[in-house]
Amino acid sequence: MAWGRFRKKKEMPEGVWIKCRRCGATLFQKAFEENLNVCKECGFHAPVSARRRLELLLDEGSFEERWPDLFPTDSLQFVDKDAYPEKLAKSVKKTGELEAATAGSGRIHGKPVAICVLDFTFMGGSMGSVVGEKVTRTVELGAEELLPTVVVSSSGGARMHEGAVSLMQMAKTSAALERLGRRGVPFYSVLTDPTTGGVTASFAALGDVIVAEPGALIGFAGPRVIQETLRTELPEGFQRSEFLLEKGMLDLVVDRRELKAAIANALGFMGCVKVV
Repeated sequence: MAWGRFRKKKEMPEGVWIKCRRCGATLFQKAFEENLNVCKECGFHAPVSARRRLELLLDEGSFEERWPDLFPTDSLQFVDKDAYPEKLAKSVKKTGELEAATAGSGRIHGKPVAICVLDFTFMGGSMGSVVGEKVTRTVELGAEELLPTVVVSSSGGARMHEGAVSLMQMAKTSAALERLGRRGVPFYSVLTDPTTGGVTASFAALGDVIVAEPGALIGFAGPRVIQETLRTELPEGFQRSEFLLEKGMLDLVVDRRELKAAIANALGFMGCVKVV
């Protein structure tokens, strides 16, 4: 038999298939994206960008972005492997965004909200001066215009490149939420995988309603650090959404495909109470 009859195996085109990070299942990428980046085999909720998250939560065409030009400064002239400005430039090129938070206003099932979404693909969604400022301004917008406020978290915590300035954002965002509460405006905190560090220790844990996606890692320090510090075995599922719901830290664990409807139901139930 002539070898020429055998054709070279064609390469698989990029962007057609994707492998689930949890169960390893091979998924048709288009179907995976149509399923909102949720694995049909194991239910794993893969990350989505801030822009995609806004598309999933808000009514079509209702989003009005605010403060898009805010950009951090390198006040500490921080350098580790790379200088801070170089890391920022790489993240801007990778994501097309200027920071790890996108904020503004929109509608959920016709109900107006102020909203801010963190993006883990931009420097791990870390909270520096601009992320803290955008969260704070979103909360202040909610207080000023009596808009129920939604913040979707996805973060590794404080941004070490900005030192104490980053840590101060914890107090700033928390103080803004105190003022929002005094105005009688509800705050909805949505936690996705992962939500850790200073974000968890500040605004993410202060929601009137705290909702998480299934299987999300939520906590301050990571489980490995806690286990090594305490020198003990941690319970199964420790720091995952379902575990924290059982322990009372969360109000709901909601599948991404049902999240918009769940928030809309909460908005309808709690509404927005104007202080006279």
